Amino acid sequence: MKFRGRRLSVQDNVEGKRFGVPRLRLALALFAALLMLVVAAGCGDDDDSGGSSSSGGGSAQTDTGGGDAASSGEQTVSAGVDDYAKYVGAKSSGAADSSKTPITIGWVNQEGGPTDVGPGSTKGADLAVKYLNEKLGGIDGHPVKLFKCFISTSEEQGQTCGQKMANNKDVKAIAVGAVAIGDQSLVATVDGQKPMVYSVAIGAADPKNKNGYALFGDGIRVSGPFGTYAADVVKAKTASVVWPELPGINESSQAIVDGAKKKGLTVKSVAWNPNATDLVGPLTAAGAQTSDVIITNTDPKGCVNLYKALQSLKIDTQVVSEPLCINEQVAKAVGDFPQWTYGIASTLASDMADPTAQIYAKLVKEMGVPAQYSQDVWIPTTFHEMLTVFQFLNKIGADNVTEQSFAEQAKAFKGPQAWGAPTIECGKYPEAPAICNDQTKFYKYEGKGKFTPAGGWQRSPE
Repeated sequence: MKFRGRRLSVQDNVEGKRFGVPRLRLALALFAALLMLVVAAGCGDDDDSGGSSSSGGGSAQTDTGGGDAASSGEQTVSAGVDDYAKYVGAKSSGAADSSKTPITIGWVNQEGGPTDVGPGSTKGADLAVKYLNEKLGGIDGHPVKLFKCFISTSEEQGQTCGQKMANNKDVKAIAVGAVAIGDQSLVATVDGQKPMVYSVAIGAADPKNKNGYALFGDGIRVSGPFGTYAADVVKAKTASVVWPELPGINESSQAIVDGAKKKGLTVKSVAWNPNATDLVGPLTAAGAQTSDVIITNTDPKGCVNLYKALQSLKIDTQVVSEPLCINEQVAKAVGDFPQWTYGIASTLASDMADPTAQIYAKLVKEMGVPAQYSQDVWIPTTFHEMLTVFQFLNKIGADNVTEQSFAEQAKAFKGPQAWGAPTIECGKYPEAPAICNDQTKFYKYEGKGKFTPAGGWQRSPE
């Protein structure tokens, strides 16, 4: 028995015919990509008890699986970054020298339109630059500044931003925020002339960018670890994988299925019609009543319907979910977020077991920024993306920054990625050379805003 929905058409696009299916696909692919990032607003924790100073300390790593890399089956809990000055390779403290020529980094984000993905990304980038220039001495004393361009509503704006970045001789590297519209024309226009660093590869063109570096991965590559988690942590032998048939979600869900099968699990998978509200049938068809684990990848509406179906069937099997269910819409409908396990390819601001969360919480207080800087997930993720950019610049030296020297540093980067995975390997996937991460960290939701690390970082099975 199959539950297959129709493919969405241009008419389903909320923006109408102007952008069509490709734009819709990008927007829905974002949902899959956000498994790396999503955490509910208000779950951030500003408590810095037990936190480390941002100007001292080592780089301790908590590892419950042995070894310093998160290979299949290992459970590295943290990337172990507890010192920002050390992480970026700061050569001095205090303020940068305003009399020195600034180092310019390109910055492109999607904001100002009706369907903004992560406008908070720019706040994260600005905070990182402010912190570097005021506290970490800039780059060899040189202040850093951002040359900004924004995309709001059209693919053509991506071309405009690409032209501005390519034509500015001072821009040797481009940092990218949350861009779901205009990414194809942006990447095509820059055309590999300058390295582009992403936190998350959202757009369809991003993973294929041969001079791109997505430090937190993309939705497909960080879905495979769900199979690793199910096999090595849950010790499951059978799995039910269910999702709504939607572009973007389909692809990452298939990666879950493939990963589980590679780990030797017997898998029953069902994609339901995205308009369906009663999911008893799809769950039954997927064998959820007898499987060892249920894995889902769904939008918030599907989370609510799935939760209700599980309650109706009285199924208490462990559910492992991509984190779109950590959503206020879901909490309002069912009384709280479902007490499932969630896979996310970054740390959470509320995870005070992670030293990076501790020092970020302290930095937010020290810099006097609003609580939003912990609650909007794009802000800390982009902040730590930029810290890695600064690390590359410090290794190169202010007088030696070129497009080539920056790209060489990015290609050689092996981690740890602050706020992200303990190890990084850019270029691992020939079909997606920009993807640097294929690891996911798992958290069990205990209720009332409490997330507990469960299984640490897991890698996609080989």
